[in-house]
Amino acid sequence: MKNMDTSLMQAGKNRTSKAKTDQFYDDVISGLGSVPKHLHSKYFYDANGDKLFQDLMNCEEYYPTNCELEIFSEKAPEICRAIIGDRDAFDLIELGAGDATKSTYLMQYLLEQGADFTYLPIDISENVISCLNVTLPVTLPGLQINGLNGEYFDMLEKAASISNKRKVIMFLGSNIGNMAVPEAEIFCMELRNHLSAGDMLLIGFDLKKNPKTVLAAYNDKEGITKKFNLNLLERINRELNADFDLSQFDHYPIYDPETGACKSYLVSLTDQQVNINGTEAIHFVKDECIFMEISQKFTITQTDHIARHAGFKPLNHYFDSRRWFIDVIWAAE
Repeated sequence: MKNMDTSLMQAGKNRTSKAKTDQFYDDVISGLGSVPKHLHSKYFYDANGDKLFQDLMNCEEYYPTNCELEIFSEKAPEICRAIIGDRDAFDLIELGAGDATKSTYLMQYLLEQGADFTYLPIDISENVISCLNVTLPVTLPGLQINGLNGEYFDMLEKAASISNKRKVIMFLGSNIGNMAVPEAEIFCMELRNHLSAGDMLLIGFDLKKNPKTVLAAYNDKEGITKKFNLNLLERINRELNADFDLSQFDHYPIYDPETGACKSYLVSLTDQQVNINGTEAIHFVKDECIFMEISQKFTITQTDHIARHAGFKPLNHYFDSRRWFIDVIWAAE
């Protein structure tokens, strides 16, 4: 019976893995078959992409991580008092948890205060969730953790089915900036639809600042951002049996200080054809671009507008010392 159960579990994992690969393939073919070409930034985060992003966060020019770390390290007591509320039990749910460095500051303080909470990190990277489930209980003794691997809203529904406790959602690192402003508004409205009145959202926004500072963060002199973008092509080669020649693509970022949109592209250096899985041929002309991601910058007024438009009430604003970054707490109305 035990062998049969193991076989069934393995078969289930295989089906899930195939479904993820099929979705990856469909999204890649759809994106590269569009005009202009684009790829989904959520696929950056395989094991190597996770490592490269950690390297990027530690590089000299990439300021958002240090700005938010400053907020969390210096203002953790204030933030925690706000989310603890009346000291009822709650689920602390982090969307796009990554290595949980910033949220660890908060959880350490919450544990010291005897807060009754369970941490539910959500990430599309199976590698990330596996690591967090193993490492965080060691780093934070007494932490209750239940990692969830999958898409944000699917996993929020799963979290709601697991527990009916109050929800405190964290969406940090300016992950909201991976969407243009209209998309960010729609995302926040959908997020509100998954919450109940009184639930909270702690969300980070990268603010508009000197254009040279912004652009340098996405065009670092070590070339980590370039490697991070090219890694997605390498992942397509490996997982979808493609033949991208990475040396024939270059990384090109732009920043529009008026709209606050910082965009990254990969540029084809020659006329070329890329074959995927032996069935699809993607043609590039010299200087043709693939849109890879957006890193949107906001004003404080915009963040408050998004909150109210989506059905939240802005409660608290926390800034770093240079006022380059803001973490805000919204309450679902």
